[in-house]
Amino acid sequence: MSQEEGFLGSTQASRCPSDSRSRGRLGLVVTGVVGGSLIALYAVAAPFVAPALRKVCLPFVPATTAQVENVLKALRARSGTLVDIGSGDGRIVIAAAKHGFQASGFELNPWLVWYSRYKAWREGVHCSTSFHISDLWKVSFAQYSNVVIFGVPQMMDQLELKLARELPSTAKVVACRFPFPTWVPERTAGEGIDTVWVYNAGTFKSNLQQEMTKSTLKRDYSLDEDT
Repeated sequence: MSQEEGFLGSTQASRCPSDSRSRGRLGLVVTGVVGGSLIALYAVAAPFVAPALRKVCLPFVPATTAQVENVLKALRARSGTLVDIGSGDGRIVIAAAKHGFQASGFELNPWLVWYSRYKAWREGVHCSTSFHISDLWKVSFAQYSNVVIFGVPQMMDQLELKLARELPSTAKVVACRFPFPTWVPERTAGEGIDTVWVYNAGTFKSNLQQEMTKSTLKRDYSLDEDT
């Protein structure tokens, strides 16, 4: 072997470990960047995807301008406390606060709740609004005199029972997009997908009480026959 070949061989041998270390460090950096990006993507996407995996899903679909106007029209003669069940980006709560309501929103998605709080602060109504990260089935709505719900058909029958048991008889309930299955609305506002249905709590609470009484009498009568 010539001296030149020996020199080149030793040079290449000395460079190989360094190149390997560089490639190793680059691989670690790339792996870290990709892993961090996936974690960040999951953190952002998970709150939007998770509701779809629930048995009863209340997806985020922003209210249209007409829907917001119809809700406010339906509650024009009302005042006091208001809750938006599944408040999304907070537009109903913020609009209600601007019309004098002490308005609250309940939403499972933390990103939407944080955005709603920021938006309420930007619109200057943060003192008359509140937003909560919570499951609607784990909250009592007994303190509210006005309820707004953008529901889905799969949940409306369960929500009927919950609201009938919890709300005061003076409360009003405004349903958007889908009406309640058994309640009879006292009036409607808007048309098409922007229709809202207005319900009187005194009426549906009375109907629930009557149904419970009939059920109790029927059960007692069956027990008497058996004895």
